Amino acid sequence: MTSAPRHSGVLFGAAYYAEYQQAGTLDRDLDLMVEAGFTVIRVGESVWSTWEPREGEFDLDWLQPVLDGAHARGIDVVLGTPTYAVPPWLQVRHPEIAAERTTGVRAGWGARQEMDQSHPAYRFYAERVVRKVVERYAQHPAVIGWQVDNEPGNERPRNDQVFDRFVAWLQRKYGTVERLNEEWGLVYWSHRLTEWSQLWRPDGNVQPQYDLEWRRFQGELADELIAWQAAVVREYARDDQFVTTCISYSRPQVADDRLVESLDVTAGNPYYKMQDGLTVGVDVPREAGWWHTGVWALQQWGDRAFSSAQAPFLVTETNAQSIGGPWQNHPPFDGQIKQAALALVARGARMVEYWHWHTLHFGVETYWGGVLPHSQRPGRIYREVAALGATLKAVGGAIDGLEPDADVLMLWSTDTKWSFETYPPLARADGTPDPESYLHLFDAHYRGLAEVGAQVRIQHVAQFVAADPAELAARYPVLVVPALYVVDDAALAALTAYAEAGGHLVVGIRTAYGDELARARRDPAPARLSGPAGVWYEEYTNLDEPLAVHVEGAYAPTAGGAGTVADAPTPGGAGAVPETTDGPGTSTPTQAAEAPFVLEPGSAGTRWADVLQVDDATVVLRAAPTEIGADALLTTRASGAGRVSYVATVPNPELSRSIARWLVPATATGDWAATETVTVTTGSRTDAPGLAFVSNWSAHEATVTTPAAVCDLETHEVVAAGTTLTLAPRSAHVYELVEAADQDEAPDTTA
Repeated sequence: MTSAPRHSGVLFGAAYYAEYQQAGTLDRDLDLMVEAGFTVIRVGESVWSTWEPREGEFDLDWLQPVLDGAHARGIDVVLGTPTYAVPPWLQVRHPEIAAERTTGVRAGWGARQEMDQSHPAYRFYAERVVRKVVERYAQHPAVIGWQVDNEPGNERPRNDQVFDRFVAWLQRKYGTVERLNEEWGLVYWSHRLTEWSQLWRPDGNVQPQYDLEWRRFQGELADELIAWQAAVVREYARDDQFVTTCISYSRPQVADDRLVESLDVTAGNPYYKMQDGLTVGVDVPREAGWWHTGVWALQQWGDRAFSSAQAPFLVTETNAQSIGGPWQNHPPFDGQIKQAALALVARGARMVEYWHWHTLHFGVETYWGGVLPHSQRPGRIYREVAALGATLKAVGGAIDGLEPDADVLMLWSTDTKWSFETYPPLARADGTPDPESYLHLFDAHYRGLAEVGAQVRIQHVAQFVAADPAELAARYPVLVVPALYVVDDAALAALTAYAEAGGHLVVGIRTAYGDELARARRDPAPARLSGPAGVWYEEYTNLDEPLAVHVEGAYAPTAGGAGTVADAPTPGGAGAVPETTDGPGTSTPTQAAEAPFVLEPGSAGTRWADVLQVDDATVVLRAAPTEIGADALLTTRASGAGRVSYVATVPNPELSRSIARWLVPATATGDWAATETVTVTTGSRTDAPGLAFVSNWSAHEATVTTPAAVCDLETHEVVAAGTTLTLAPRSAHVYELVEAADQDEAPDTTA
């Protein structure tokens, strides 16, 4: 990661494919884009067979009218390299580039990304077309950036050359087969090797250490692909052009923090369920692993994208209307397009592009809705998008330099995610393994924090270890580690140091149980954290039924007084702060330890429980005694200048919110008193007052009371502190905090 795009405000637009449409629509399309406030389009990434219809025969001029027309209207362009879908002539000439999902069995053609992108033959032809395209258009004034490939990491190919490279990778890492035998425990089931040629293929493997290293190697293939293409593009690109790729975070090869190292800016594609999926208080099942449901999940995607490089990001694709197949039709309610976009901007987005401009009339994505419907006439969606364009224009440069606020730090482990996809701790309702266990464990904690208005910063393990523990503890007083199963000693030492330096470390199940190769540790669990936590365990159990919990001892609420169960706020985002702290954003481990624990009705532990043995920790939450002894479900203990708490179960949403309120009794948004369907997210700027993004995620009016004088950046209306504002159904607003001397005039938002 070297630099961010040089632009002011939020870039706004869509992917545009003039080549998919009948001739004669270009000028009309571009004019409609201008009227909608578009400032950018993405082009060119999906049509290698148009760029090179026959081997060595290049048609490079077809895009010129699109770029010229865009530039004439002040619309910038991100140009994509067309390497994620190979042309039929290449499939025929080099059938060996097809990915083998099973050794020796080539994937069939007819989709996209069904090739081994590390194959030398693929690389030769891909490099040639990339060079031709980039050389042709690098100097065009419309082009501000390059997207290399698209949604990389779709396959984990098992082709011969890939497996040979894997063996060589292991040789470099381990040196000898004797060391590999020792590290992987290959004495088990008679797997000891005497030479490298005896290593079995991944198809039949059931050994966790092999699987984890195979996943890490596959991740490096994706990193290599993107770094290679980025280097080729930079040979031609201007200094003022950025290089990125469009990340689909669910792709099996993606380790996003490493993938972006060769890029100038992170970019990705959040897709989410609209309608009730963006309504606070309504639970909608997640239908696919690559899309999100719930306002909290949309916010989480933004925090994940920010985490890749700990920097703002671009949205290269997102919903315009229905997404998925012809059976998945959930276009947005009025207002939801604006709400979703501003939610992403609040968490760091500096570009919002829809996929795509015009809904396709052919192909597998025929019913994946664009800004224009099949009729190609601007309708309701176009009007909603245009309204958002007007808002972003009004906000303008006020967004520059904005960093999302964070009350809590959460730790993300791609290694653990990969390990749990094959060897998960959780089971589905039917008893089969749940390959999304890591996501469920992470979500269980994130959701509660988000729903009580605590804003989250996510860090990858390597980023956390590289940081100074004292600085982290000062900046993020609470660190939640949901399930750090695959972890080395250095990371465990960093966690301990964070607590010693004054942070409140919150440890979830499976954390510190495995080592860096997913081998079970010999220490009492949680390894190296049991002393600071004051608890340990050797047994654990899956739960077939939820465990109801109650508050223990000194943390129990006073009967009839503040902190009773009836006082527990319902989900929302703002105004859920008990009167037990010195003010917003000032919670400390000591405050959390001394505050009464307010338990929402229905709070329960689910799916898993550790059978905790309590040494010198204080039990905060217990379940009714179980025959196996799994009853202490939340404990806490002072450690150095900080504190370590242990959550021994998977909290349901009610329990997660209850824990979140106890951990963060004062949030950065706590002074915004609001209806339960309202979220408030905030960001800070070094040279200007902060911004607040306020949304009402319901079909009914709501209210919010301002803690200070604010200016609505869209209407430029300034209202005094303590003003109660009425929010229309499904409305979203951006407010700038106004300093006392400036209350009589609206802030300048021009770039």
